[in-house]
Amino acid sequence: MRALLARGIKVRAATRAPSTANEGVATVRLDFADPTTFDAADGVRAVFLVRPPAISDTKHTLVPFIDEARRRGVEQVVFLSVAGAAHNIFVPHHAVERHLAPTSGWTILRPGFFAQNLEDAYRRDIIEDGRIYVPAGRGRVAFVDVRDIADLAVMIFGSSTSHDRMAYTLTGSEAISFTETAAHLSESIGRSIRYEPASILGYITHLRGRGAPWAQAGVQTVLHAGLRFGQAERVDPTLARLLGRPPRTMRQYTQDRREVWLRR
Repeated sequence: MRALLARGIKVRAATRAPSTANEGVATVRLDFADPTTFDAADGVRAVFLVRPPAISDTKHTLVPFIDEARRRGVEQVVFLSVAGAAHNIFVPHHAVERHLAPTSGWTILRPGFFAQNLEDAYRRDIIEDGRIYVPAGRGRVAFVDVRDIADLAVMIFGSSTSHDRMAYTLTGSEAISFTETAAHLSESIGRSIRYEPASILGYITHLRGRGAPWAQAGVQTVLHAGLRFGQAERVDPTLARLLGRPPRTMRQYTQDRREVWLRR
């Protein structure tokens, strides 16, 4: 949002809990499970659409929102999907991509694994247990920084026609192991962090113990298990080409965000 505001573009944040939104922008209530809140799209030209992790049934939530948003005048949808969603029917993003495909006025961003998983999905394990615990085996990952994705989204909103009906696979500039990731993190925060490979059952049990719903735990496990077979190790040049610069590295990311993992 900051990048859009810096360009003088008006921004409206739509969330289930508007009082928790920040950034100094106007906020409205939007609940994909409640069609009465879809008027959040009134007066909006473009939408950056993100699937909430708790939503697995996108056919009856995000898809109807897209249709209603367009009916209310939205001309452009930039959808944050995931790498491989076009052919993987088991990820919720697939249904949204299929719904958009025969239309126009959309751009699909398919990032690989976010570097920011370290401060979100993995943060509690890092702080409390000093470990990264995922069922990725020895898989390598071309982590992508969401700040680079945000920079690209701003470019797309500023030049919608050149990106219409385009789907971009987005990765970082290097493929590294979780052991290397833990080493970068250890260096940045001055504390030893280890990578502990999880089993499939162990990871699901761990996520459920952390309070994740079954659907969310299942999707997260499937995505991480695929890393064992190289599903996220390919470095794609698209992001660097579109940005005109190299994407941020994991080392840059952990140094920039080191405060996130320091014990309070």
